[in-house]
Amino acid sequence: MAKEYRTIQEVTGPLMLVSGVENVTYNELGEIELANGETRRCKVLEIDEDRALVQLFEASTGINLEHSKVRFLGHAMELGVSEDMLGRVFDGMGRTIDGGPEIIPEKRMDINGLPMNPAARAYPSEFIETGISAIDGLNTLVRGQKLPIFSASGLPHAQLAAQIARQAKVRGTDEPFAVVFAAMGITFEEANFFQESFRQSGAIDRTVLFVNLANDPAVERISTPRMALTAAEYLAFEKDMHVLVILTDITNYADALREISAARKEVPGRRGYPGYMYTDLATMYERAGRQRGKKGSITMIPILTMPEDDKTHPIPDLTGYITEGQIILSRDLYRKGITPPIDVLPSLSRLKDKGIGAGKTREDHSATLNQLFAAYARGKDAKELMVILGEAALTDTDLLYAKFADEFEKRYVSQGYQTDRSIEETLDIGWDLLRMLPRSELKRINDKMLDKYYEKK
Repeated sequence: MAKEYRTIQEVTGPLMLVSGVENVTYNELGEIELANGETRRCKVLEIDEDRALVQLFEASTGINLEHSKVRFLGHAMELGVSEDMLGRVFDGMGRTIDGGPEIIPEKRMDINGLPMNPAARAYPSEFIETGISAIDGLNTLVRGQKLPIFSASGLPHAQLAAQIARQAKVRGTDEPFAVVFAAMGITFEEANFFQESFRQSGAIDRTVLFVNLANDPAVERISTPRMALTAAEYLAFEKDMHVLVILTDITNYADALREISAARKEVPGRRGYPGYMYTDLATMYERAGRQRGKKGSITMIPILTMPEDDKTHPIPDLTGYITEGQIILSRDLYRKGITPPIDVLPSLSRLKDKGIGAGKTREDHSATLNQLFAAYARGKDAKELMVILGEAALTDTDLLYAKFADEFEKRYVSQGYQTDRSIEETLDIGWDLLRMLPRSELKRINDKMLDKYYEKK
């Protein structure tokens, strides 16, 4: 039986100080019993000799220092896992909120997980098809990769996240594929959008949803992605599934981290975020990957809204250091009606070369990718020149490239949120666009490939 303490010294905001404790450890879970019999949960943030600083999961109202008692449970926060989680919706504490029966767990797992030993990691090399040309064709997602989406407030990252969750699949394999979707600090309307989107398309059957609303406690926001990753580790490494984890919105998570850090009166770092934010984000991101000798894998797409559209803000900045590239959404493309508004030039997938080519996508993928990038970049330059000097100052070739850039945005990047393109369709659209340019301009593709694909009308 856990020992009870009636030694609550003070309560300040979400924090509570308990004295006279014995054998209590960092991150341990606790229960507070109020005078009226109500129980609330907390976790240990700090131990100083016989004093424990704990953080409350619910509000501190109604806690009477004299008549409330605290029990420490001897373990960190855990999630009960089982294959029955697929198709279900949970809150940020791992409780079911979809009106269905409680999950009967096969086992309970610590939500903090264990970082993967670098020596045990297998190199990501298998192509994941999202059905979105701007990702599949130009910034390819590879199984076991961490590829964040950098968005900004008001841009449709929720629609893009839902589209990826609905459409993503590993090609050429019948191995089971699951999606773990964690939403942090979102509105009720957004939560409803995600649930309805998955239900209507039938994707809910292979999806585990964790939903933390904006009015839920900040500390629950900290546990939501860890709950999701624990579910993903169980499905991937114990049930041999390919798991795609989508976390939205990391900015809300980091803001909750800052809020709790401020309550603890810690010395703030850049923009008021705690100095350990890099480490904290890394403990989440590094749980993705593939392990040698195990069939399953975790691929991660964290989504974050850049405050003030600033790529140098600490959240996108630190995320960029830890992950393997980024997909950037553009406000200019969004204004033009391009959906999804993915800006392919500053976007980058550092592992794209590993997941494309003969036997994975198609032999012409690498060459067309490079040629499309080069032609689009030149087309954008030509359009900028046109604004400054006027159309008359451009050569015929430059005008052709400017037209190419417009068509590329309209036909290749813009596809709406319901279109699911195969990689072959994406590559064929690329060739269609490249045929707008004279063959002599396609210097990044060899003659053999040009004979086979460029001449094919």
